[in-house]
Amino acid sequence: MKTLLLEIGTEEIPAGYIDPALSALAAMLAQRLGEARIGHGPIRTYGTPRRLAATVAQLAPRQKRLTSEVLGPPCKVAFDAEGRPTMAALKFAEKVGQPVARLKTAATAKGEYLAATVSDPGTSTAALLKTLLPEIILALPFPKSMRWGDLAIAFARPIHSLLALYGKTRVDFELGNVRSGRASFGHRFVHPRRVRVAEPAAYVASLRAAAVIVDAAERRKQIAADAAAAAASVGGTVLADPELLDVVTHLVEYPVVAVGRFAEEFLELPPEVLITAMREHQKYFAVAGEGGRLLPHFVVVNNTPARQMPVVVRGHERVLRARLEDAKFFYRSDREVPLERQVERLKNVLFQAQLGSIYAKVCRVQALARFVAEQAGGGPGLVRDAERAARLCKADLVSQMVGEFPKLQGVMGRVYALAQGESEAVAVAIEEHYRPTYSGGPLPETAAGSVVAIADKMDTICGCFRAGLIPTGAADPYALRRQGIGMIQIMNSRGFPFPLESVVRRGLELFEAGAAAPPETVAKIQSFLEGRMASILVEEGFAKDTVAAVMGAPAESIPAAWSRARALQGLKNKPDFEPIAVSFKRVVNIIRRAEDFTPVPVDASLFEHPSEAALLGAFQTLQSQVQEELRRGRHGEALARVATLRAPVDAFFADVMVMAEDRRLRRNRLSLLALIAGLFDAFADFSKLSA
Repeated sequence: MKTLLLEIGTEEIPAGYIDPALSALAAMLAQRLGEARIGHGPIRTYGTPRRLAATVAQLAPRQKRLTSEVLGPPCKVAFDAEGRPTMAALKFAEKVGQPVARLKTAATAKGEYLAATVSDPGTSTAALLKTLLPEIILALPFPKSMRWGDLAIAFARPIHSLLALYGKTRVDFELGNVRSGRASFGHRFVHPRRVRVAEPAAYVASLRAAAVIVDAAERRKQIAADAAAAAASVGGTVLADPELLDVVTHLVEYPVVAVGRFAEEFLELPPEVLITAMREHQKYFAVAGEGGRLLPHFVVVNNTPARQMPVVVRGHERVLRARLEDAKFFYRSDREVPLERQVERLKNVLFQAQLGSIYAKVCRVQALARFVAEQAGGGPGLVRDAERAARLCKADLVSQMVGEFPKLQGVMGRVYALAQGESEAVAVAIEEHYRPTYSGGPLPETAAGSVVAIADKMDTICGCFRAGLIPTGAADPYALRRQGIGMIQIMNSRGFPFPLESVVRRGLELFEAGAAAPPETVAKIQSFLEGRMASILVEEGFAKDTVAAVMGAPAESIPAAWSRARALQGLKNKPDFEPIAVSFKRVVNIIRRAEDFTPVPVDASLFEHPSEAALLGAFQTLQSQVQEELRRGRHGEALARVATLRAPVDAFFADVMVMAEDRRLRRNRLSLLALIAGLFDAFADFSKLSA
């Protein structure tokens, strides 16, 4: 078995495209080779800004043999009365390439049919690769593709070369105006000549000799080690930034690391500003000293070795100085503008065409933050801090610093708030209200930050649903799913005890100028957020039927829904759970199937069996106990008490015909079951459990 090597040589591909493209290349090679019945070993990918490559080890020389049975015409049609083959049999024999004498019969549900065993020996791998590889290349997905010249093909960037080897043999195909060959190309400046690759095993070494480290993992490791050494040379350490390390890895083919310096006067800038200025525009690593304090140094990764590296470093220092001068000017200018004046400027910044300005949003968020803080029971201090933070939370959007570095929104709000005398709680809440900024990101750590984050996210969700901007399966331009998930996670982590629906209603009322929230919009938002809750619960490991059952019952609060899920999951793990679930599901189903039934007070004088009185007595004994456990938030203990109803419920069903012909008896028994159902309906809809 031989190894396949495929390299696509291009102009510089954006760094963010490379990892997804290599993953797709490996997946598509595995899929297409599997579909083609070609056995293979491990697939490994390589990539630089100017090439995407993969090797497939132990590639079988040809397709696996495929043997199948082919049915022909019915036997009664294939042969005449004398047993001689008809034209139908002769045509079928010709189709399968076998004489009629070698054909057999097969019994089917429709009778006996003429049949043949056909064996496909398969095509050689070398022949299949000629069509397989160009199809895979053109199917690679990119965020944006481009066309060039007058060619009909599209790719991330123009393709300049194709290297395709199966063992030592070239795989011959053409893509656009490029024909595959057995040569790659080296570093653009160090080794601009073509590099002949004798066989796949020599690929990495051949390119290394041409100043190209084609293995991205090797480049990343080398950059990390060299950057650490460079930082150590000035008495510091590289500030950890895995995302920047990934980007830089895909910006260079031959990393050359150096350390530069900037003037200490720029250390007056907040660390976040310095780091962002170095990171976003220049892709420099910040250097920290003892205690994490930034040092006036940076680490830069060049793509080309230079004879006069100090000259190159001075060039980087001049570029960074210009960036930092701008940042210092923005920082000093912004600090002179009161945040309240910045808030007024938000009147001229549009939030969304149907939802008005960001200033209008701030006013709504401020009112909603007060409501949430009051519902959370945090006292006047929390209400005061949340309202003030909500008032100022978007002020930095019109600052010069955030205009230059949008990723600093919230951060600069905190910095400017502290500089202008706002309390620590208010300043931190301004920064935290954007959290979580990505899936799985950190949540707000303070109560005020949590309150403002909930208010801001709920306002966006309510406004978009009110305007008809509801997420679909293919589009969510305002990231409402992420905001809904973040809001639920915050409420759960903080243990906020109020119902989610109350915040939805208040959020909508703020759009309605004091009028009641439209019930249909409330229902849509509630359903949307419950869907997010269900997704989170499943991701956290709760069984799908447990989640469906919990979401099928009204939740007094988000933390209570999690507590009920844990309680129900715990009950399911007990050996006697199945009979409990069956009994409770029977109660629910009988009530749901009862026509024209309205519960009435249970009349004990209508009882005909002792089991009816026993069930009512058990309910009356448990009712106050369960309510007390629920009041204390002890859902597990409350559900354990409800589970003890199984025995009297089973006895009731054994002795009593619920749907009696006597209308009074039937209603009385259904009303008794409704009392029982009311107890466990507070936990879950047991009819949705799989047990």
